[in-house]
Amino acid sequence: MFSFYKAKEELFKELSFQASLYSDLPLLASDLPYFPPEEDDEEFDDGIHLVVCVHGLDGNSADLRLVKTFIELGLPGSRLDFLMSERNQADTFADFDAMTDRLLDEIIQHIQLYNLTIGRISFIGHSLGNIIIRSVLTRPRFRCYLPKLHTFLSLSGPHLGTLYNNSTLVSTGLWLMQKLKKSGSLLQLTFRDHVDPRKTFLYLLSQKPGLQFFKNVVLVASPQDRYVPFHSARIEMCKTALKDRTTGPVYTEMINNLLQPLVEAKECRLIRQNVFHALPNTANTLIGRAAHIAVLDSELFLEKFFLVAGLNYFK
Repeated sequence: MFSFYKAKEELFKELSFQASLYSDLPLLASDLPYFPPEEDDEEFDDGIHLVVCVHGLDGNSADLRLVKTFIELGLPGSRLDFLMSERNQADTFADFDAMTDRLLDEIIQHIQLYNLTIGRISFIGHSLGNIIIRSVLTRPRFRCYLPKLHTFLSLSGPHLGTLYNNSTLVSTGLWLMQKLKKSGSLLQLTFRDHVDPRKTFLYLLSQKPGLQFFKNVVLVASPQDRYVPFHSARIEMCKTALKDRTTGPVYTEMINNLLQPLVEAKECRLIRQNVFHALPNTANTLIGRAAHIAVLDSELFLEKFFLVAGLNYFK
């Protein structure tokens, strides 16, 4: 036991930032039993909490199944309704406008089909799915639901695109995939959908309101993820963009467009979570794919994340 405390103190001295260990937390985000007594319907007069889960590139509706499971286990008795989006899984290489229309149709049809009374709406997106979510928020048909927005949980979302990716291997692979699939979304993520960078899809999207309507905006990013740049998932500046006199200023404007409304919104909290995974020495780890999908399939990460902090954003 003494050696454990000694090792812990040495670890804290080596860190360049303040940190706490999971084992030191006196309280978890949820201490409810998995199967509590059923609640009376009268307690949910204000409607249900709809949670929309959106997968990423070449994904499917089952990608976020573990995320859904841990939220349900951690918040039993809560009136949560999950929509595991599947409308785009047949073609995630289409342009964002087409995928936005599909997701918006799916959400509205789900609400109407089950005659849901909506109290809150939260979104959980992985990778490219986060861009589709942000695009949905800008559509006129979704405007009536903006006051009901609660939490936006972004798992490795390329909010600033993949322009400044420090992995040549991944950049080359995405370029080849874009050529083979004739993918509109990959073209838009690299700011090559228009000659003028200020008229590209991602830049125009950054100018539209959306994120500031949420109560919680949670950005989960990992420096081990080479598919989505760390700074893009965190919506922050990178060194390469600072040196780029051509596109760098446009990048800075995008960041300001996204963050300024969040800072000014009094009821909105911006939370950034950095994740470091214990990954095996494999090819997937080398190219950064392992960390990119670990936020979906690592039970260790998901359990710790939701018990320590994540569940608080869905209460």
